[in-house]
Amino acid sequence: MQDYRRLFDLSGRTAVVLGAASGIGQASAHALGSLGAHVVCADRDAEGCRATADDINGSGQGSAEWRATDAASGEDIAALAEHALASRGRVDIAVSTPALNIRKLIVDYTEEEYDRVANLNLRGAFHFLRAFGRPMMRQGAGSLVLCSSMRAVTLEPGLGIYAATKAGIAQMVKGFAAEVGSYGVRVNAIMPSIIETRLTAPLKERRDIYDTYAAHTVFNRWGQPSEVGSAVAFLASDAASYISGSSLSVDGGWTAIDGPPTGLTQTRPSS
Repeated sequence: MQDYRRLFDLSGRTAVVLGAASGIGQASAHALGSLGAHVVCADRDAEGCRATADDINGSGQGSAEWRATDAASGEDIAALAEHALASRGRVDIAVSTPALNIRKLIVDYTEEEYDRVANLNLRGAFHFLRAFGRPMMRQGAGSLVLCSSMRAVTLEPGLGIYAATKAGIAQMVKGFAAEVGSYGVRVNAIMPSIIETRLTAPLKERRDIYDTYAAHTVFNRWGQPSEVGSAVAFLASDAASYISGSSLSVDGGWTAIDGPPTGLTQTRPSS
């Protein structure tokens, strides 16, 4: 019989998490560390990155180190991969979560704003896949997880550029999965909806927006970073050994329903 617990065990694995200082990246680092991995925590926010590594080291589960890395810099990402390989010998799991959204109508976007969003979200994903895909191909194994968004498939005014980059990530994941599958490397993405993070805190403070977004989910609430981090850990683990080229929705059912309920009274089933 298959030992299903061992499928989720990451003991002895080396994981790199770019974006580990906060939010989904931090939760992903915590999840991977709690399952036994050694986590290389990377982020432009060096102080937050170090704090995440300290949390993992103090938990008694897994181990961690940290490295300041700008996710918008191809040179920084390449250096991160080189550091992890030099210090650990191999990288089994690589996760990238950073993203930027400038909420403006397309006609109001400046070239500089477009470049900032596209360079971090889409070009950053390209640099990440290339830097960590190559050594994984050489070693004949590995799991890459990127962060797309439910905005890749459904959006609202002011999110066109951001959504385009997130759809691009989903397609890049499919393309790279096709290219590296024969080397034993898996490539997937997560597609979160509204998650309570430092980046969404200003929206949460407005009760009308909070309630509107919550109502778009089947649970009528926002998600927690840990709920996305656990999905990342699943895709990284051997429990997902036959999953590649996929974008896993972690959206509370947002993309499964056509907006919030309208005037229907829900009754509990009788016993």
